Order: sequence, then C-alpha cells, then structure tokens
Amino acid sequence: MKSKKLVVFIPSYNEEKTIAQVIKSIPSRIEGISLMEILVVDDGSKDRTAEVAEKAGAIVVRHPRNLKLGQAFRTGIEHALRMKADIIVNMDGDGQFDAKDISKIIKPILENKADMVTCSRFLDPALAPQMPGIKKFGNNLFTKIVSYLTKQKFSDTQCGFRAYSREAALRLTLFGVLTYTQEALLDLLKKGFRVQEVACRVEGERSHGKSKVVKSWYSYGMRVVVIIVRTMRDWEPMKFFGLPAAIIGILGFIIGLFVFIHWLLNAQTSPYTSLIPIAALLILLGFILATIALIADMLDRQRKLQEEILLRLKRKEVE
Repeated sequence: MKSKKLVVFIPSYNEEKTIAQVIKSIPSRIEGISLMEILVVDDGSKDRTAEVAEKAGAIVVRHPRNLKLGQAFRTGIEHALRMKADIIVNMDGDGQFDAKDISKIIKPILENKADMVTCSRFLDPALAPQMPGIKKFGNNLFTKIVSYLTKQKFSDTQCGFRAYSREAALRLTLFGVLTYTQEALLDLLKKGFRVQEVACRVEGERSHGKSKVVKSWYSYGMRVVVIIVRTMRDWEPMKFFGLPAAIIGILGFIIGLFVFIHWLLNAQTSPYTSLIPIAALLILLGFILATIALIADMLDRQRKLQEEILLRLKRKEVE
C-alpha cells in the first residue's frame, strides 16, 4: 500500500479548554500514512484557542472574525489541499471524538473502497451515545430524509468526524454558512462518489461549553431543511419542478375535461361554471412550473460546466 500524506483539520471557535488535548490525542503514527500534519482553523475565537493550538503543535489559520462553521470547514479543506494532503480528516475541537478512530475512518480510503468516510454514532447500537431525546429524534429524522433522497441507507448524516480523499475534497462545492455536514454528503453522493459509514464511539455531550451550531433545535432543523431542499433543487431540477408541474397541470386538465364533457351532454356548464377559472389557473400554473423546470435544467447544465472549470482552477492552485 502506497504511503500517503494526511492532514487532520479542526475548525474551532472558543475551544481553548479542549483544543490542546484534542491535538495531543491525535496519533503520531498511522499505518499507511507517511506524513501527517494538524491544521486548526480558528474561526475568530475570542479566547486563546489559536495560541494554545500553536503551542500544541498545530498549524493555525485564523479568521479575522467568526464566519461560522460552514466557512471554517471550507477554509480547512482549501488549506489542507494546499498542504498537498492525500487524505483529509476533519474533527471537532470539543473533545467529543476519539482521535484514535482516525485510523479507522481513513482505512476505507486507503484501501480504495470509499472516497468519503463518515463516523456514525448509531451504526453499532453498542456504541450509541447518550443524548437528549429531541437531538436524537432530529438526527434520525434528517438521516432518514437524506437516505430516502439519495436511495442509500445511512444511520448518521450529522456527524462532524469525517475523512475525504483528495479527489473528493477537490470536487466539493458548498455554500452553507452555519453548517456543512448534510450539504457535503449530498454533494458528493450526487457526484457519484463512494460514501461509507464507520461506527465510532462518540461522547453524547460536550464536556465544556455549548454547541456553536445547535443553539436552537428549531432553527437548526429549519436550516437543515433549507440545505436539503436547495440541494435537491440544484441537482434534480426536472423532478423538483417537473413533478409538481405535471400533477397540477393534469389536475387542471381533468377538471377542465369534466366541465367540457358536462357541457357537451347538457349544453351548459352550470352548476360547475365556477370550476372553469380553477381549471384554467391550474393549467397555467402547471405550464409556468414546466417552463421553470426546463430553465432550471438548462442552468443545471451550466452549473456542471462551471464546476468543471472551478475544478481545473483548483487543481492548478493546489498542485
């Protein structure tokens, strides 16, 4: 097996109490890895996170202000690629993950069995962490939605402990600001990359501070819904707009046909006259949605061309 370079990056915001411990817990030697570096993306912390991380031996990239987790993740991916990483692992700086599991989640990539590997907290029931019921319910709900949309079965799509091959990292196109987990998974799956889950033991609750992402489960849930809807809109525009267009248009046609047949048989539209404008409106709405579907499909082709151009620019920048 050819040795590779691994970059472990940790997006962090106000994690001075745990960041050094997380960095020092990362194994210095991993089978199949010839060179390893640790990168911390300090997302505008107000404490000594950056200073503590540097003293612990990490390379630190600082944001001038708090740009949120989604942007910190993109920064980490970009810098890891510039560091010539063959495999990129991202993990949180709060100490919830066991760094010894890095070897476990990069193994499928080293063996060329996966392009992205995500830690699953629920794949093995014996390793499932204790967590609030509402948090577990929300995770399970969104995991089922993602599994349905991608036609693949997952047990955990929200975990922030993952590994990416260099090619998968280069291909990532993300827009989310507050989070990235669902968007990254959907993006790579829709591009045909192989995604695999690996069961790991994870602490259910933070030992210090509160989550910077999940301040309100309602708002977090709404953000995730928006991410999923936008992803499906961008990746399957004909289904997203075309299916409603067909349903609404056919419904309008059936209503109109019913009124027309009634008129042929009775020489009058009464008592169904009021259905005529409804049928006309539904047919018009179906036509508008069908037109939007065609335009969105055309834009989807343009997006794919732009992503190919972006990929070539990325390659020139990081190679």
